[in-house]
Amino acid sequence: CMLASLTRWSWRWGPVVLVMALIFVASGTPSRDLPSFGVWDLLAMKGGHMTGYALLAASCLRGLVRTRSVSRRLVILALVLTGCYAVTDEFHQSFTPGRTPSVVDVGIDIAGGAIGAGIWMLVRR
Repeated sequence: CMLASLTRWSWRWGPVVLVMALIFVASGTPSRDLPSFGVWDLLAMKGGHMTGYALLAASCLRGLVRTRSVSRRLVILALVLTGCYAVTDEFHQSFTPGRTPSVVDVGIDIAGGAIGAGIWMLVRR
């Protein structure tokens, strides 16, 4: 049944779409509207990147894995999907007032994704 298929897809991939939407909204926020954390600003911003992409990679793994075992190939695929979204997010940011794209942020995003995938695998065991 098509409704059952859509329900299964939503259950597996809905969290991925939700996290992507949250990242999209955050990266579309002009710099003047972002909160300031004073001396902690850099840590808060980069920590936000890592947290968002940790959640994205973990939710990608949740969508990809269909059995108890997690293959290396699926972990790599989740990280590739996370990295691709990070690149498109930086491109999106280039159109946001006061925001600039950064290759360093893509690296931070992928590192956050790796941490999220690692935590997801630990919790799943």
